[in-house]
Amino acid sequence: MSLLSRAARAYRATGADAPYSDPCRAHGVTMEGYFWRFSDAASGRVLIALDGVNRADDGLWATLGVAAHPTGHLVTVEHPEAAADPHDLGASAGSAFVGTRDRLRVELPGTSIDVEVRDRVEWPRSSLGGSSVFQSVPALNQYWHPWLLGGRAHGEATLGDETWVLDGWQVYGEKNWGKGGFPDSWWWGQAQGFAEEGACVAFAGGEVTAGPLRTTVTALVVRLPDGRLLRLGDPVVSPVRAEVSDDRWLLSGRGFGWRVEVEGVGDLGAAHVLPVPLPAERRNIAGAIEHLGATLRVDVRRSGRRVWSGESRVAALEHGGIERAQAEILRRGGTREDTDARPERAG
Repeated sequence: MSLLSRAARAYRATGADAPYSDPCRAHGVTMEGYFWRFSDAASGRVLIALDGVNRADDGLWATLGVAAHPTGHLVTVEHPEAAADPHDLGASAGSAFVGTRDRLRVELPGTSIDVEVRDRVEWPRSSLGGSSVFQSVPALNQYWHPWLLGGRAHGEATLGDETWVLDGWQVYGEKNWGKGGFPDSWWWGQAQGFAEEGACVAFAGGEVTAGPLRTTVTALVVRLPDGRLLRLGDPVVSPVRAEVSDDRWLLSGRGFGWRVEVEGVGDLGAAHVLPVPLPAERRNIAGAIEHLGATLRVDVRRSGRRVWSGESRVAALEHGGIERAQAEILRRGGTREDTDARPERAG
């Protein structure tokens, strides 16, 4: 291997990606997360599946999870096997979870999913991914890339006593990864299900750190109904301001003549509490309050003129932070043992 090749491999192993490279390939950092979301505006039903590939001193293990709205179905598992594809988008945990660009198969306690993803609308080949300029900065605690901005599901999901036929449902997929697992606090959202089927909105924010670098950033991505893709969130040229609570999200972004306003609202009583991994400890802990059937409104203007506005009632909105999520479990009558986020375990 040449010196240049070794340098490129070492650079990518920090979590960073050079311009025009593919962020979907595994980096080999402490945590590499894969996330799929299926939504059906007509029925108001939503299904998510996640696989976190975590690195401990003695090898890889996986955080697996499936949640559904409006049933409240939730299963999370700490799985002893995990793998992430260094050549393409792909993650697995033995036979319990296998996800690629075009198919997702999950077998967890009381839960199974087998879905093909067709007519994919992937992130266009461009110089930077969802993390924008931060994509190229080595050793950040967290990177984010919404690689799948649309598609159609074909398959089924069994969730306890119910079987859902997902044919025709809209699909979204993303990755997040970093050397530090999850930050202390973060916010996130995603929505399809607008009147215009091609539209998609996604955002992610939190504290970004790398050595002495420490700043708070929100990235905002909008795929307009005509296919144009807007990405705001560079702190200097396209900043996004975010005001977030556990049941309301307000974002305002501007740059390059564009202005985007986003308002999200969710019912805290119906929200799921999802796990986040502690990679070195090989365990999950309650870490994120997630609304799966929230309302999100978006308004997009160009030079003051409205280009598009829309509303979705099958939006996802998340406010992350271990202390916050554990406090919500206790508010609901849970115990300290419940905050370990272990409804089910693989073994």
